[in-house]
Amino acid sequence: MGLNGGVKITVLAGGVGGARFLRGLRTQLRKAYPNGDGGSSAEITAVVNTGDDMWLTGLRVCPDLDSIMYTLGGANDDERGWGRKDESERVSAELTAYGIGWPWFTLGDLDLGTHIARSSFLRDGLTLTEATARLAERWNPGVRLLPMSDQPVETHVDILVDGKRRIVHFEEWWVKYRATVPAQRFIQVGVDAAKPTPSVLRAIEQADVILVAPSNPVVSIGTILGVPGMRQALHGARAPIVGVSPIISGAAVRGMADACLTAIGVETTAAAVAKHYGARTRGGLLDAWLVDEADAAAAPVLTAAGIRTTVVPLWMNDADTSAQLAADALAAARF
Repeated sequence: MGLNGGVKITVLAGGVGGARFLRGLRTQLRKAYPNGDGGSSAEITAVVNTGDDMWLTGLRVCPDLDSIMYTLGGANDDERGWGRKDESERVSAELTAYGIGWPWFTLGDLDLGTHIARSSFLRDGLTLTEATARLAERWNPGVRLLPMSDQPVETHVDILVDGKRRIVHFEEWWVKYRATVPAQRFIQVGVDAAKPTPSVLRAIEQADVILVAPSNPVVSIGTILGVPGMRQALHGARAPIVGVSPIISGAAVRGMADACLTAIGVETTAAAVAKHYGARTRGGLLDAWLVDEADAAAAPVLTAAGIRTTVVPLWMNDADTSAQLAADALAAARF
């Protein structure tokens, strides 16, 4: 248990799946551990993928951190799944007219305000962790947001286009090509020089439960795990580690995780992703794993492989189902 009896939950997360899971977890903990003012005595810390980050038109853009911050702050565009709601795009149109930026990667005017503020903080000497905390003050997300590392890591993709090999930023492969061009490999530029921040290491060490959100297992969770020292910290944690499958009935719940899994030779199944993470008792990540009712047949196979598996509904259709999924994940930790 945390200070004053408060529960401490640490979540590895990225993208829309991570954002929605965290929103459900926050709702569930406010019910289970109310603090009397509409919040919770429980503490949630999200360790967020920064491999999608980039410098674009002179600004530092952090897609996963922003998606999670906006979602928890009530400002995310749920129809698109990313960016701010009620956006305009006049500035991006002007940048395109000047021939700079990525015309296929449109940043809204309100969203640009966040990137300008972050870039200003970074140029003033703040770390990404400090800059993220400053940005989050405005949104009051109810979750502490931590970048996986203060050192820049960017995911690039080796692709074959018109018979020519190209190395492109992950966002180009994901947004421009919609992951339809087969990825030959993913390259984590800068990862060898990266390390988990002291805040991340404390969040892992002090956690009562560690949850792996249903985020992309390759370019979100996989990138977090690729930071030197991260796996060792997780393996040595006192808390149980419970993962939620991002795959239901052989298909990605959201996004194009299947294309990423294919690139690394992993089947798009709940069982294959669990085995990819591995059993913690056998040097991997997971103590327990949640699969959907459609994948119930995987449970005995994974349990035999050392990963205690629970069958529950995984679809996060609304606030109630998202909160129930979070409750099921905590129950799977025997907590």
